[in-house]
Amino acid sequence: MRNSTKNNAPTKKVKRTIDGFIDYKDSKTLQRFLTDQGKIIPRRITGLTAKQHRELVTAIKRARQLAILPFVSEAVK
Repeated sequence: MRNSTKNNAPTKKVKRTIDGFIDYKDSKTLQRFLTDQGKIIPRRITGLTAKQHRELVTAIKRARQLAILPFVSEAVK
């Protein structure tokens, strides 16, 4: 049996669900899918379908352009 190392440790899946339409104006919902640095959490971790993730990315990018969400977190600056 091999010892567990950092590289082959299982990733923790966090089930985040979206019910219905993904709205770019709903910053609270979109914020759940961003890291503390402001990066979009990948699909393999969120557990979204491919279609939902594409819609989410579009909504986040649209919200960033309209200054609803920041491009980079204040902690990173």
